[in-house]
This record gives sequence, C-alpha cells and structure tokens, in this order.
Amino acid sequence: MRVLLFGTYDTAMHPRVATLAEGLRAHGVDVPECDRPLGLSTAARVGILAKPWRLPLLLLRIIHCWTGLAWAARRFWRGSERPDAVLVGYLGHFDVHLARLLFPRVPIVLDHLVGASDTGRDRGLGGGPRGVLLRLIDSAALRTADIVLVDTAEHLAALPDRHRDRGVVLPVGAPHGWFTPDSTTDTSDSHGRPLRVVFFGLYTPLQGAPVIGAALSRLAGEPVEVTMIGHGQDEAATRAAAGAANTTSAGSPGLANTDAERGITWLDWVPAEKLPALVADHDVCLGIFGTGPKALRVVPNKVFQGAAAGCAIVTSDTPPQRRMLGAAAVLVPPGDPDALADALRGLAGDRAELRRMRKAAHDLATREFAPEHVVAPLLANLLGTARSGRRAVPSSR
Repeated sequence: MRVLLFGTYDTAMHPRVATLAEGLRAHGVDVPECDRPLGLSTAARVGILAKPWRLPLLLLRIIHCWTGLAWAARRFWRGSERPDAVLVGYLGHFDVHLARLLFPRVPIVLDHLVGASDTGRDRGLGGGPRGVLLRLIDSAALRTADIVLVDTAEHLAALPDRHRDRGVVLPVGAPHGWFTPDSTTDTSDSHGRPLRVVFFGLYTPLQGAPVIGAALSRLAGEPVEVTMIGHGQDEAATRAAAGAANTTSAGSPGLANTDAERGITWLDWVPAEKLPALVADHDVCLGIFGTGPKALRVVPNKVFQGAAAGCAIVTSDTPPQRRMLGAAAVLVPPGDPDALADALRGLAGDRAELRRMRKAAHDLATREFAPEHVVAPLLANLLGTARSGRRAVPSSR
C-alpha cells in the first residue's frame, strides 16, 4: 500500500504528521511525501484573521506553495507511483481542496485535529463575520475529505452529523524521537535536589497557562524548579500570576531568564530537535489546565511527548484525558491552581511516588502512544477500503 503525505504541513511546528508517517512505515506502508511548508504556525494563521488586511499576503503564500505541490505531485498521478490514498497533513483545511483536485479518484484523508472555528473561539476570534468564515472553512474541508481523522471521541462527537460516519479516532501520539529508554529506576540523583517541572506550548486559553502561573506562586520557596517554554496571548497573565511580571523572556534558545526567587526559568522557545532531550531532563511534564470547551475535548501533544520522554504527567481531569491516561497521570480539576500546586508539592515530597508515576507514564506511552500503535485504526480503515474495492468519488456531502 502507498499513502502519499500531502500539503503545506511543517513537522518542526506540528509533529503529528511525523507520527502518522512513522506509524504507517512501521507497518510496511510506502509513504512518500509531497510537502511545501507554509511556514506559519497556528497562532500566525489565526493572527491574520485579526488583521484581515494581511489576507492577500497569506493567499500569495498559499499559491506559491500550491504551485510547488502541483508540480511535485505529477509523478504520483499514474503508474506505479499512484497512491492508494492521500493523507493531508495537520492544518490542511485548504490543502484538502488541492488534493481533491489533483487526485479526484483517490481516497483523501484529512487530519482534522483542530477545527478552524474551534481555534478561533479559543483565541477570542470566534464571533461575528470571522466566526462565520471559520465555520465555512471547516465545513468545506470536511465535505471534501473521504476520511476525517480526529484525536478524541469528544472531537468525533463534535463533528456535524453528516460527517461523523467518516471520522476515525487516532490519539495524537508522539514520534519515535521522543521515546527514551526507561531510566525511571535510576534514582542516583533524585534525592536532595528539587523537583524539575517543565511546561512547553503556546500560552493560549486552551493551555490554561495562567493557572500554572498561579500554582507556581503558591510553590515559592519550595523544592520545585520549573522551566516554562513558549509564548502567546496569555503570557503576561501567566507571568503576573507567577509573581514574575517584571521579568522578560529569553530572546534566543541559548538564553534564559530565571526568576531565581521562585525557581522559574522562562524560555521563549527551544528548537524542535532539542526539545525532547530538554523535556527528558525533567521529572514532571505539565499538560493543559484550561476550562473552555476545546480544553475539555483534547489530549494535547505535550502529554504524549512528556510521557514518551519518561516524565510524570500532571494535567487536567477531563473525560478524554482520564480515559486515555487513567492511573498513569496525576489529574487535577481544570482551572484549579491550588490543586495543581498540591499535586506538584506531593510529587516533590514523595520520590517513590514520583518514580512510580514516571514509569507508569512511560510504559503507557510505549504500549499505546508510539506511532505504530496510533495509526492502527487508520490502517484498518484503509485496508478495509482496499479489500472492498471501494473508490473515492468527488464529495458532494
């Protein structure tokens, strides 16, 4: 079987595509790639909606990337290179239309991890004409795809009824580069040093970063060291909640700004290739703590990645996270900084429990969240389609 990865995705920004590719290849699937990265993060794309005069620049960028995609895709149109399916990478709300145009008789799979309208609402742009536009973008993308990938049962249930029967649930998972050998039994340096905690991601309402900041303010003076990586709309509120409003973040990955009194190091960003090792050097990886609808439906990248890196996971107690992580994570009520502080305080004071939670998370990730396990439902769906002889048709749904 050949599955063509297609689109303007960027694995450095969004490793989900790499996870799917690695998983399919692990099962013997031929996975060529046809990719022209757009070079814009989710935040940058949403930011353009807040400044509509920048839309022409976005369109020009898309046209440039699509021209390269169309040219590169020619080799896959016929003969032995023709794919059995085309997988449009994450943030492919527009790319799916080009894929359908170029491959009209091939099943199109859309990785619909995040709806445009969902993201807009989370970032305060979900109302008025912009909200209508985002819903139209989602609707058109879903209508064009033959198979729609989502990450949780909650996201599947949130799809419009007419699209739900084409949905397949695949956990986000983590690429192989995040998986470390199980070193949780090595306790040689665990006693007598602070608990090392890491958070990485965008400071958006989904993340609940101000909740983390408020929890850190409650841990001042305790044996806990925290590395906060990222930036975003809630960064100022997070710093203020942590009591670090007067500090400034690092401007390059080689520099850090440390609030020594509170044991907090603030980093703007870390190169993608260095992030797994940095996370693995910590004891605890924080998940998300937001209280909005989107936060209650997702299990974020960092939970899978942190578990693969051998960290204990502390995240919010939501239905999808409780179902997916179970006893392999410390779950606290969403939006509750006191509960989060208590959870970290408990792990700092009980190193045996810390080791147990680190091992439980790592074992679960190895057993269920490695790429070859994540893609199993998609592979079963594609093989079923191939065996039945069904062919995709231009969608009119």
